[in-house]
Amino acid sequence: MLITVENGRATKIQGDPAHPVTRGFLCAKVAKYLDRVYSPDRVLYPMKRVAPKGSVSDKNVQPTQPWQRISWDEALETIAAKFRSVAAEFGSESILPYSYGGTLGKLGYGSMDRRFFHRLGASQLARTICAEAGATGIKSVYGVNMGTEPEQFAKSKYIIAWAANIHGNNIHLWPFIEEARRNGAKLVVIDPYRTRTAACADWHIPINPGTDVALALGMMHVIFNENLHDQDYLERYTLGFQELRKKVQDYPPEKVSQWTGMSADDVVKLAREYATMRPSIIRLNYGVQRSQNGGMATRAIAMLPCVIGSWKEIGGGLQLSTSGAYGLNNTALERPDLMDKSLGREARTINMVELGKALNEVNNPPVKALFVYNSNPAAVCPNHNEVIRGLLRPDLFTVVHDQFFTDTVDYADIVLPATTFFEHKELQSAYGHYYLQMSNQAIDPMGECRPNIEVFRGLAEKMGFEEDCFHDTADQMMDQALQSPNPWLKGLSRERLEEEGQVRLNFGGNGHPGSEPFLPYATGGFRTPSGKAELYSEALKAQGLDPVAEFVPPDESRHTATAKRFPLELLARKADNFLNSTFTNLPVLQPLEAQGLLEMHTEDAARRGIRDGDRVRAFNRRGEIQLKAKVNGSVSPGVVAAKLNWAKLTPGGRNINVLTSEKLSDMGNSATFYSVLVEVELFRPV
Repeated sequence: MLITVENGRATKIQGDPAHPVTRGFLCAKVAKYLDRVYSPDRVLYPMKRVAPKGSVSDKNVQPTQPWQRISWDEALETIAAKFRSVAAEFGSESILPYSYGGTLGKLGYGSMDRRFFHRLGASQLARTICAEAGATGIKSVYGVNMGTEPEQFAKSKYIIAWAANIHGNNIHLWPFIEEARRNGAKLVVIDPYRTRTAACADWHIPINPGTDVALALGMMHVIFNENLHDQDYLERYTLGFQELRKKVQDYPPEKVSQWTGMSADDVVKLAREYATMRPSIIRLNYGVQRSQNGGMATRAIAMLPCVIGSWKEIGGGLQLSTSGAYGLNNTALERPDLMDKSLGREARTINMVELGKALNEVNNPPVKALFVYNSNPAAVCPNHNEVIRGLLRPDLFTVVHDQFFTDTVDYADIVLPATTFFEHKELQSAYGHYYLQMSNQAIDPMGECRPNIEVFRGLAEKMGFEEDCFHDTADQMMDQALQSPNPWLKGLSRERLEEEGQVRLNFGGNGHPGSEPFLPYATGGFRTPSGKAELYSEALKAQGLDPVAEFVPPDESRHTATAKRFPLELLARKADNFLNSTFTNLPVLQPLEAQGLLEMHTEDAARRGIRDGDRVRAFNRRGEIQLKAKVNGSVSPGVVAAKLNWAKLTPGGRNINVLTSEKLSDMGNSATFYSVLVEVELFRPV
């Protein structure tokens, strides 16, 4: 993107027309980013709490702020002193960092922060809440999370958007799809919800939540039995295709129909069209892996282009993520060897999905200090009530580094002001294309805001850490990240990125990448132990999972006994105009999303005497939330949907995560936001 700066102030933001993928336009979220940078509600100074935890920190809700401004020096001294005392009494693993994507820059995501917590000997965090089930599933087949480049979608003839709301949250792919459709391509959307993309599709398949494994195996049943597979590709480049062929005989279309809600004829139609309308491609997104069987679902879908050999074709294959291609030197950035300085071993790991459990259950040692950055767990974590109960503990010392007074800030003891990506320099990889990018600092930080690397450098100094790595500058860490054995980084120096802005990964290996299409698996090249696409996995077998693939209904689904008490499957959806919980507080974007709604099918509403606009209570064993019924055609019978928002911006001060669970996925130990059962009834005030 391009940012216009006049007299030190950013006055305009626009897409960069020179970028080969974004091509001069921005998504609706980022197009309004000036409103975020210059919002009057930003955190601009370090502050300490002077009111009880849970006191709302949004001045639009409560005029009196529960904060007192302090200096950076006092803030860092306070944190360092508390960390020293907690470590002395309970051990350093009683300190837990909690972070995820933030502004998505490489340094801000994981560099000086990891060095600090490794050196401190703090607990490690398994950052699995978003994508790990899908990443693990696809790696079980390919060995790496990598796929078709977005530019090739324009050459496709059959495009399946599987759990991918492209028009809502992958908008830069959309023009390539539209180009393909103008040339005769068909767009099929597989999604339980009628998304923006589904509304634009040639065929929307409203599959039952959590049944994607069954559909993928059913498609392969048809493809094998009708001899539509690519025998040559399977023999040359895959391992275990005979076992797969045998396995899919257990998934005939008639049986798959009972699970998915599709007709058997539609299962057959989808399989035939996918295998014969070539080149065909699957845009798979992470919605599919937010079920309890999400890893296996991703694995099964990832097998499809191997079975029909579409990896050989320009405009074929599959894209979940391109992130595995970058191969930056994470070890140099994060320095895990520093853990040996304090512990002499690896520190324990706590799964970020299970924050409520970690804060409330007996642990050895207990979590006594929490440092939150790049995340808003009080909004995004499952089992919201348990998370809040933990954050309210008077003996828990919590620090939050953020741009705004989020839900999590309401439970912090110290809040630190964070920069936006306008205000610091960054190295940017991607998960939707193959261009490495330099993001330059456009303006001076607002107020006393600091980026992550400066915060943790300052804390390291206060803790007395003397290693040279804590003095590294942003430029030095970028250089270290680029010092990698990955041949695709050859010729991609920081200086070149500074000059050119973005550079395509060097797939040619000569330091000067061309524009030829990238076909990652046209002739094999899988990064598995066998070097082939592993349709049969000994590693999965050793974990007690099916070595090929199998459909196991989630514990909370219409196929289980739990559905007798809670018969509706909940989709705790992401809003189109927010980025998870980011942007939800911006007045310029709030009118674009109707908030506090529970979408229901007409049949489910009528059965409960609910009409459009009625106040309803959605509940299960974990909690309840009051919402307004929206009776429409966006969900199928047996499914309800509500959007994520900040709790304090939702009526009643709770968000949809009061209903979601901490149960982990089958692979990758990720979150299972879409394997949730609820009941809904008319709200009756006491």
